[in-house]
Amino acid sequence: MEQIDKTLVADAANTAASITTPQGTTGSDRMVVPSTERPRILVVANQKGGVGKTTTAINLGTALAAVGERVLVVDLDPQGNASTGLGIGRNERKVSAYDVLIGAALIEDAIVPTKVPGLDIVPSTMDLLGAELELASVPRRSHRLRDALARMPRNGKQRDTSEAEQRMSQRPYSYLLIDCPPSLNLLTINAMTAADAILVPLQCEFFALEGLSQLLRTVERVKTSLNPRLDIQGIVLTMFDQRNKLSDQVASDVRTHLGDKVYRTVIPRNVRISEAPSYGKPALVYDHRCAGSKAYMKLAAEMIQRERAIRRSAA
Repeated sequence: MEQIDKTLVADAANTAASITTPQGTTGSDRMVVPSTERPRILVVANQKGGVGKTTTAINLGTALAAVGERVLVVDLDPQGNASTGLGIGRNERKVSAYDVLIGAALIEDAIVPTKVPGLDIVPSTMDLLGAELELASVPRRSHRLRDALARMPRNGKQRDTSEAEQRMSQRPYSYLLIDCPPSLNLLTINAMTAADAILVPLQCEFFALEGLSQLLRTVERVKTSLNPRLDIQGIVLTMFDQRNKLSDQVASDVRTHLGDKVYRTVIPRNVRISEAPSYGKPALVYDHRCAGSKAYMKLAAEMIQRERAIRRSAA
């Protein structure tokens, strides 16, 4: 299995440590969120397309894996871009998220290890396009993913490969990231019903603001009727262009209305991020020195900080 560049791990760890580590602590343990009884499930969603959902899911997952977390990405988008972006070819998707949702397979049987140590994925296929019709008359149709995840062993499935991969697969997942299609359909509702919180990538353009209010209303409806624990984990501003005054205006408006829900870290518009999927790699592996990769490492660090605060307040 191809390894992450050692410099990437060091850069990610140093970046995250500078944001999240209290003074006086040392060692790699400072990077890892304390273990809980179950992984933290975050859904990456926005009904508007082209805002960076998939890019955020795969690069945030890679950054979390680089700093010592074990992460599972669930690709619920029929386009399968998260699967492609993590180097999972069509012929490797023998069992997919579709099979899990219709009950034809257990989720652990659909898990495929990526080339990033500590990062696995449940791939997607175009079969998901028909899932909504097939599940229309099925009991608990909005809870299909939630029920599947509840039955999954915490560490997924043992790997009969190298010794290093076997050791890795014995560790429990600490984060599950669910990548959703650009619509508020049954697939997205399944993801929200299964999740603890929602992470919203928001493009720094005017029309993105209009879609945000609709998404927040949907979150409230799901919270009321299907998943009382669902919360907004954070808003991530993406495709920020510092040469464009509109980007600054959108960022300012979002922070004014949503306050601390908006991450301090902003993801810039970056050509290396756009190039990476064509090579089947996250941007952090394709070019870990580019501005986009550094931003996602900072985002992972800030997210760990938020998760620690959430767990402290819940204790």
